[in-house]
Amino acid sequence: MKYKTSASIILFLLLLAAPAAHIAAAPLSFWVDAESGAAITGYNDVQIPADTGTRFSLTDDLSPDTVWYYRLQAGVDIGRHSVFGLYAPLLVESTGSIDSEVDFYGETYPSGTDLTATYKFNSYRLTYAYTFLRNPDFELAAGLTGKIRDAYIALDDGSTESKRTDLGFVPLVHLSARWMFAPKFSLLLKGDGLAAPQGRAEDFQLALIYSPQPDLDVRIGYRLLEGGSDGGGSVYTFSMFHYLGAGVLWRF
Repeated sequence: MKYKTSASIILFLLLLAAPAAHIAAAPLSFWVDAESGAAITGYNDVQIPADTGTRFSLTDDLSPDTVWYYRLQAGVDIGRHSVFGLYAPLLVESTGSIDSEVDFYGETYPSGTDLTATYKFNSYRLTYAYTFLRNPDFELAAGLTGKIRDAYIALDDGSTESKRTDLGFVPLVHLSARWMFAPKFSLLLKGDGLAAPQGRAEDFQLALIYSPQPDLDVRIGYRLLEGGSDGGGSVYTFSMFHYLGAGVLWRF
């Protein structure tokens, strides 16, 4: 997704720094989180350049692998305020042949050529969140996320590779809701997202959490990663990934 990055970065940093004076004396709780599982491609449509390239699917025209993923987080809770970082890599290969000529990023691949498409989408994020509501049964938090997207799409026929890289900053809205419906069990909906005329991005997980002790959460859940951009003559890409995974959060 393409944005006016300078103003977005300045706004995000100001909002991230704003609560500092109010939370200096609040108790601190550090935590780490690790998640892993299977990532399945729902759809992945590509056209580069968007005005002259061939639009094709990395799922319908080619066959994508189901891949094992992992995501790592670390953060600090200061009273009702939270700041945390995320590293979330993703790399998926699709293989096969397409029954038509493909023009992709300056290269032309004849009909029936054996192709390997590589889709990389690594995400680095920094989030500030504030818990507006907290009681024994329910918690609700919201905030802002600054995301650095390190991505590329490559097409290779064994002799020629064309690769379109993309490195950029994206501001997102962070939302989190947790329902403690039974002793030691809760339901969590948490993630980041934003929609704009240039495109959209969503990354949300719905998870069941078991907390055997106050400083430990174990969860299983479903995550949806979806979005893309239609940047006029530059690039058209929209994708959806389904994540089935488990995670552990430890507070210390």
